[in-house]
Amino acid sequence: MHENAGKCPDIFIIRCARARHGSLEERKYIEMTIRDIIAQATQKLESAGIPSARLDAEVLLAFCLDCDRMEFIKNPDRIVNETQRAAFNQMIERRLRFEPVAYITGRKAFRTFVLDVNPDVLIPRPDTEVIVEEALAVFQAEAFKQPRILDIGTGSGAIALALACEIPGAQITATDISEAALIAAKRNACSLGLENSVTFFQGDLFEPVHGEFDMIVSNPPYIGAKEYETLDTGVKDFEPKLALMAGQTGLEFYKKLIYQAHSHLTENGWLLLEIGAKQSESVRTIMTANTGLYDHIDVRADYAGLSRVVKGRRK
Repeated sequence: MHENAGKCPDIFIIRCARARHGSLEERKYIEMTIRDIIAQATQKLESAGIPSARLDAEVLLAFCLDCDRMEFIKNPDRIVNETQRAAFNQMIERRLRFEPVAYITGRKAFRTFVLDVNPDVLIPRPDTEVIVEEALAVFQAEAFKQPRILDIGTGSGAIALALACEIPGAQITATDISEAALIAAKRNACSLGLENSVTFFQGDLFEPVHGEFDMIVSNPPYIGAKEYETLDTGVKDFEPKLALMAGQTGLEFYKKLIYQAHSHLTENGWLLLEIGAKQSESVRTIMTANTGLYDHIDVRADYAGLSRVVKGRRK
């Protein structure tokens, strides 16, 4: 850390001549550098118990300055003007209330692009990129031509839009029960130039769709009622409960999805489901319980080594 980090910035005094009883009035201005501001904000966030304090401070300041975080390394002594500081301070106040950084900035990186996000949609996690990777691996192995793909519970559109970007010619349908979430997903599709690559429908699970698909993917709600109460404040108080909690056990959606998906898959079509870290055996059991529906059932771990995706092929 720089030796001046965390210290009070220099105070520059400008003497302003003003005819007031023949004396000079002194006005004080505080100029703050990028280094100063990040150090101060990091200390505040750490004191509030936010573990990613410095990273959050850097991301929020980069957003305010409309620059890359590399700017902080190249120009740590750059002066931040009053307008930018005021905007940054407001963002820090929101973060101190544990509001997620992605909602504060209104954007979240996912795969090769950046999505617009708001409290109507779940914030895409890096873990969800694993289901995209697994879907791509399946298509490379199976050599589908112009595959038909269905994304159930699309939220911000992250999975559907990633597949649209990376599988040219794919016919993708995405559904969500939330009208507000679909508005966000459609906006993301337009901003990425993919509005003609994904068709969106509102409805519960398979209710709004017809026909068969070569692959069905879903990151459904999978938090149980008891676990929901233990979630971090930033998740429980800000992200949509509808997208998080499945019911008492957390397995409710899997039971519906696995059974109903079979009739919407082509022969040898694939079902890929994101799961909670401790749900692999339970979801695998649900998938194998109805013998004759699926084979080639497998579990894929994320990069932390935790079970993250269960897949099976329709018999």
